[in-house]
Amino acid sequence: MASPLKQFEIQTLVPIKVGGIDVSFTNSSLFMTAAIIAITLFLTLSTRRRALVPGRWQSLAEIFYEFIAGMIRDNVGPEGRKYFPFIFTLFMFILFGNLIGLIPYSFTFTSHIIVTFGIAMAVFVGVTIIGFIKHGWRFFGLLLPQGVPWYIAPLLVPI
Repeated sequence: MASPLKQFEIQTLVPIKVGGIDVSFTNSSLFMTAAIIAITLFLTLSTRRRALVPGRWQSLAEIFYEFIAGMIRDNVGPEGRKYFPFIFTLFMFILFGNLIGLIPYSFTFTSHIIVTFGIAMAVFVGVTIIGFIKHGWRFFGLLLPQGVPWYIAPLLVPI
């Protein structure tokens, strides 16, 4: 009898070892690749005609675009436009990963903690680097509200 958790198991499809490190192509890799191909096809084909009065697919692509652009504009302001490509790519990757996971007998790569951890670490490191570039050491001051006693700082900064 098949276990319902079998759909979450990572299985090696193409075993590859490089210097004693396992870099095999797995079902997770396959579905991430499928998500990237689906995103590329969706955005390429939906914006191919660039009609003034958009069709269904172009409207959907424009809705995604405007949703992310509006969110960045509302939260960061006009200086956040330079981060739009990264945030839009991240949004589409997670969205398509979750949509592909809704298909019966498929694999949801976003259900694995290593995928979410990898995405979160990339964002965390990126935000920290940008924060240091823009604010220097005062960046840590942004993590601590005004008037907080110094002895509470070790608790608040990590939070």
